[in-house]
Amino acid sequence: MSPSTRCRVAELIAAPVVMTGHGWADYQLVDSGHGRKYESYGPYSFIRPEAQAMWTPRLEHWPADGEFVPGSDEDGGGRWAYGTRQVPRDGWPLARGDVKFTAQCTPFRHLGFFPDMAPVWDWMGERLQGRSDAQTMNLFGYTGVGTLALSDYGPVTHVDASKKSVAQARENAALSGMADRPVRWIVDDAAKFTAREVRRGKRYDGIILDPPKFGRGPEGEVWRLEESLPGLLDNCRQLLDAESSFLFLTVYAVRMSSLALIGLMDEIFRDLPGKLEHGDLAVREQGPDGRLLPTAIFARWSND
Repeated sequence: MSPSTRCRVAELIAAPVVMTGHGWADYQLVDSGHGRKYESYGPYSFIRPEAQAMWTPRLEHWPADGEFVPGSDEDGGGRWAYGTRQVPRDGWPLARGDVKFTAQCTPFRHLGFFPDMAPVWDWMGERLQGRSDAQTMNLFGYTGVGTLALSDYGPVTHVDASKKSVAQARENAALSGMADRPVRWIVDDAAKFTAREVRRGKRYDGIILDPPKFGRGPEGEVWRLEESLPGLLDNCRQLLDAESSFLFLTVYAVRMSSLALIGLMDEIFRDLPGKLEHGDLAVREQGPDGRLLPTAIFARWSND
């Protein structure tokens, strides 16, 4: 049956949802505005570009240990400029709950993990509450913070095309005391891997995927979001069934609405029970009247 002819079962929720992340001991969005954001990562503070922070900062001064200065192109180039305080170039440890990981100033303007994903990790945990045998998969798993959060509920398959990222994910597992968790660490192209899993007749209880706008696999495979996402989602659908719990898709840095994502997911996932939702990820500034800073769009299927 083609995606377009699958019968309606899942309820499509038209109104968008905002998933709000809040700071914790090792991370805070301190302030934002004038196209930038001011954050603390443990003992260090940083300024990074954020085009959606169009308002005026509330603080007069942002004393930072480093600032990412973007390049002249809009595709992510730039460099870090550091203050007088020494920031460890090889990183420093942070934690959220039992998961420990290394933060580091990367050439890609982020710091080795995505703090706005915290409510997503919590949401997945709620779907799997009480499970210890759930089979889940983290595609484009990066440095593994989400993988380690999922490993509380059963075996996880972690897939990323970067050997360096997977190595860092394994180091984060060791740092967390979770090196013996049942995680498959896979260096592979996400689209090729999921296609093979379909041919093997595999199934999962949950899948999370955070694809880039553009990327290359370990053998030079080209990923372009608008062209490659439909086929990948269709394979993900074949790895889930009516007893599965969720699929969560996040997309960053694209000129696209969450309505586009949920329209695609509605076509592919509509025959499963449960519901389909879409919206924005956002992080709230610290303080009682902290503003919401949007960071990404998402679409999700859940079977509660």
